[in-house]
Amino acid sequence: MNLQADLDKALHRIPWFLELNQDQYNRLTGITSFIELDSGELLFNEGDREDFMYILLEGQVVLEIEVPTRGQVPFYLAEVLDVIGWSSLTPVVRQRITSARASQPSLLVAIQSKLLEQMCEEDHELGYIVMRRVANVVANRMLTIRLCLMEIIAQSAPPHGKVETPSLAQSHP
Repeated sequence: MNLQADLDKALHRIPWFLELNQDQYNRLTGITSFIELDSGELLFNEGDREDFMYILLEGQVVLEIEVPTRGQVPFYLAEVLDVIGWSSLTPVVRQRITSARASQPSLLVAIQSKLLEQMCEEDHELGYIVMRRVANVVANRMLTIRLCLMEIIAQSAPPHGKVETPSLAQSHP
């Protein structure tokens, strides 16, 4: 099995990278590897150090967040070609903001985040392509998390959706 040829072939299948030139592909394969997970196996935990961004090639991975009084709450089921661990490319985030666990046997490509970030800094065309796609993933995940949290709030609301809120006059003497 030629791992380099397999990586090259896998990266060419990922729409994220369709606009890359051959030199950019070559550099990207140099910082990329495969990861295989068994069903139930943890990819990373909320709070872990950021080190890789992943793209799912086969299988499914469930993303979860810790919600006080609720425990681990699944909010997204990542499927083929979904990006996992995008926050590793954001310089402010220093640790994982979710947990990720394979819900079935899965194959992913793992891209070294720091080296990808460095490549994006050195090659602004590559940086624009990657960050434009990361922005789309972030927007999608924020909407998904918002909908999940709204559902949790709705389940916790009193019957008939009536919530007692003090008027401004009552809250100020």
